[in-house]
Amino acid sequence: MKSKQQKSAENISRVASQAAAQAAINPSPANAAQSEDKKKAKAAQPASGKLTIYEYEQRYVKRENVRTAKWFLRLVAAGIGVFLFVLLFLVAARVYEFNEYAGYGAAGVCVLLYIFVYIVPLIKIVKAPYFVTNVNQFTAREAQKHNKKVRHDVAAKIIDLTSKVEGVGWYNSEVVGRLAIAMNTGDEEGIKRTLTELYTGSVKKSAKEMIFKSSLRSAMYSAISPTAKVDAALVIFVNLQLIKDLVFLYGFRPSDAKLAKIFFRVLQNSLISYGVAGLQLGNTVVKTMGDAVKGIPILGSAISAVVDSSVQGLTNGTLTTVIGYQTIKYLSDEYKLQNILDGIEIAETAEELQEACDELEKELKKEKKKKSPEKPAVA
Repeated sequence: MKSKQQKSAENISRVASQAAAQAAINPSPANAAQSEDKKKAKAAQPASGKLTIYEYEQRYVKRENVRTAKWFLRLVAAGIGVFLFVLLFLVAARVYEFNEYAGYGAAGVCVLLYIFVYIVPLIKIVKAPYFVTNVNQFTAREAQKHNKKVRHDVAAKIIDLTSKVEGVGWYNSEVVGRLAIAMNTGDEEGIKRTLTELYTGSVKKSAKEMIFKSSLRSAMYSAISPTAKVDAALVIFVNLQLIKDLVFLYGFRPSDAKLAKIFFRVLQNSLISYGVAGLQLGNTVVKTMGDAVKGIPILGSAISAVVDSSVQGLTNGTLTTVIGYQTIKYLSDEYKLQNILDGIEIAETAEELQEACDELEKELKKEKKKKSPEKPAVA
């Protein structure tokens, strides 16, 4: 049986061959122009045009403790889990008050929901690869190696998905074909260039469509949810699902610090949703409508329900939109940063440092021999 790596390599070769054949039959003027522009830019670029690691640190690196970011991510994820558990427990307990057996059934459903709509997406998000961009002169080289592997894994996954799933529509097939050629020939610059073209084009468009659908779904769920507890739980479900889908689309996740901020916003959104749903805003609006509405209780109740659901739906839909755009902003920013980091100039290498130390040691030994007194000759 063929291994997973062999199958992936075969998919890359197949897509690359198809793209190469298509390009030979019908070469794109845009591609030719792009290639010519690239040659001119490369010829015009001075040798000293690269950023040094010190300039990269000064411009892009934020001082943050990696271990603290990881613990904060775990803390926020645990906070979401605890809040969701409490919400589902209260829902099951409420059902149990009406009917014992229905309560047991509701508890079982809540457990399944907790596992499949919270734990599973959370694990998939956290386990996804991410780019390392917050580096210094000591960690930059290792980060470059790590990021190169992530780029290759992401490219292979996009090629594999495009070749296997018919009509997925997330990625521009022509660009994926060029990506496959770059992977097949080991063209690192081609891989980075085509990935950038995907992320700024078809991937970004697909991400916006995902955000819109999730926001609409969140608003519709809010309109039909019976209680504030259910509403808040739905916000967590929809938001986490959206983050998971965006991570899958891009092929990588934000760093721990950025992901912790996104998860904190999810928790915040759920708390806001719980509070807004409990305010009964519609009743407040109805009270300001004057004596005409007050004189028709049925009409007043109907208007109250409509206003409550529309306000709540608009709130939750907007909050979901914010989550989506925050996620793709972090993903785009970190992809750009790893591209910049890959092109920096690292002045000192481990080998150069070792050579300098060896040279220093030799000089010190020479100086020691010069200063040491000569032993008197034995008669």
